[in-house]
Amino acid sequence: MSSQLALFGTSADPPTVGHRAVLAGLMQLFPRVCTWASDNPFKQHGAPLEVRAALLGAVVNSLTEQSCSDRLQLRQDFSSRRAIDSIEAARGCFPNDDLVFVVGTDLVAQIPSWYAVEAWLPSCSIAVVQRQGWPLQAGELERLQALCPHIARLPLEIPAAASSSVRHHPNPELVPSELLTDLAQQNLYGFSTDDLPCADRTDPIQPAGR
Repeated sequence: MSSQLALFGTSADPPTVGHRAVLAGLMQLFPRVCTWASDNPFKQHGAPLEVRAALLGAVVNSLTEQSCSDRLQLRQDFSSRRAIDSIEAARGCFPNDDLVFVVGTDLVAQIPSWYAVEAWLPSCSIAVVQRQGWPLQAGELERLQALCPHIARLPLEIPAAASSSVRHHPNPELVPSELLTDLAQQNLYGFSTDDLPCADRTDPIQPAGR
């Protein structure tokens, strides 16, 4: 018997309260959720991939501990610059699951131009998350539906917290609280100990795989 598997790859550069809200929402909607940090071939990143994966992993750990659920997994082995590789890796691990590729509204217009999209997109479903500040433009969803007829709009409310905004203007309110101490201690994305709400200090999060 098949079960739906939500796949959410992100550059996590850095993970924001928006990423956390997406993952928390997916946990409510799907029996299994896999996420990973990846390099976006269309931009430069503010931190190495292993650092971003460790930060995303800290968010995953926080959510699973809070919910006492194993629905959410960090699957860094699914990470790739190309969606087709991530899809194939997920299918190899979960051959009986129906794959649901989760994207924000900012990516809907880009997906038809992704590498080998005709080879992988028809074999999965697309779930679209509305991002504040990124409304769908006329015809964008229709063009995507021509390649993938199975598209759903997810009923999730995601706070306006773009990673690009954090990189340009570090704001403690836009990053998950479980990351703030580590961001400050490692001087990542312009954060410093002045951004911490108290004098509490913990050991920095180690990069994934170490």
